[in-house]
Amino acid sequence: MRIKDYRITRLQFRRDRVIGDSQVRAEDVNIAALELIADTGAVGLGFIQSLFTPLPAQAELERVFEAEVWPALDGAAPMGLIHRVSRPRGGNQRALGLPAYEALQVALWDLAAKQVDLPLHKFLGGTRDRVKAYASGLDFHLSDEQFVALFGHADAIGYDTFKIKVGHSDFEWDLHRLDLLRRTVRADAKVMVDANEAWGAKEALNKIEAIERTGVDLVWVEDPILRSDFAGLKMLCASTPRTMINSGEYLDASGKRALMIAGATDIVNVHGQVTDVMRIGWLAADLGIPVSLGNTFLEMGVHAAVALPEVEWFEYSFQNFDHLVEQPIEIRDGYAYAPDRPGHGLVLSEEARRNWARPEVVPVAQLGEAPANPRLAPLSQPIRTVGIA
Repeated sequence: MRIKDYRITRLQFRRDRVIGDSQVRAEDVNIAALELIADTGAVGLGFIQSLFTPLPAQAELERVFEAEVWPALDGAAPMGLIHRVSRPRGGNQRALGLPAYEALQVALWDLAAKQVDLPLHKFLGGTRDRVKAYASGLDFHLSDEQFVALFGHADAIGYDTFKIKVGHSDFEWDLHRLDLLRRTVRADAKVMVDANEAWGAKEALNKIEAIERTGVDLVWVEDPILRSDFAGLKMLCASTPRTMINSGEYLDASGKRALMIAGATDIVNVHGQVTDVMRIGWLAADLGIPVSLGNTFLEMGVHAAVALPEVEWFEYSFQNFDHLVEQPIEIRDGYAYAPDRPGHGLVLSEEARRNWARPEVVPVAQLGEAPANPRLAPLSQPIRTVGIA
């Protein structure tokens, strides 16, 4: 199998709710489907994502891809690329002009698994087909009514573990949302919080202890302080015996390695770059550190999650992407299931290509209505910027 062509489809549409945390917010989806086409006819699919700003117009996406990426792919065997070790030195250590790093890894692994006619999770060595999923709201900018609607729905369809956003400038707001969650979901629910680096180290310790005094037993606190504050993270790990510190989301593979070697996290957070995730997973296993699988586009990360025995938890945030593919990942009763189809099992639908392709940048105000989200009941109130309840 050799790569002979590629196709990029720029997609843009309104989100069905504003998502975000204490630092950022997003109202629309800006992505491009990257399809690598092999001489056998097989197609490897990945998605180029820009969370907070529009991607360039499609012609510019294609120009940059042709100049920076395609020369290393043209005529190459996917099997020969997925494990390639580069030598990051000098000018070779730089970002691509497009945020395509994850998309390339996913598309190449999709092709490689299809070549041997295996589901990606089995190609990665997995022996299970499901992983426990927790309901994550990306909820900082929702009203209290919307917050209750989202997590009440998640509880009703079988989730028993929930993660909410904290890090408000008024800590009473954080405590209020935790209390609201406790009154919304089942009595024995497991709870996680994500501060997105909003706190300093001693501030985080004080706030974790204050949360525990309210009777909430936290499974973990995610990214409580700056990613680079290894000393502070290590202090928190030692000082919070009842609560795990989850970090690493904002670090690349080298940063995650340094984080773990420094003993500065109780659980390391990985995302969708298949090659990097498997390498970090191997090192985490060697060091005896658990791994959590954070949000991945269209839940493609379920393959790595079930292949790595250190992964107990898989994040699911009810993001509205299922309409883009023919068969989305199955998620039910609080579990995510890895599909038994060759590759990662996701194929860009022709309907999505027709309905949501946007070759040129479209202002958010002109995007029209969001696509319906079949996995999430409509939220009860119009979206507004959050305020103190």
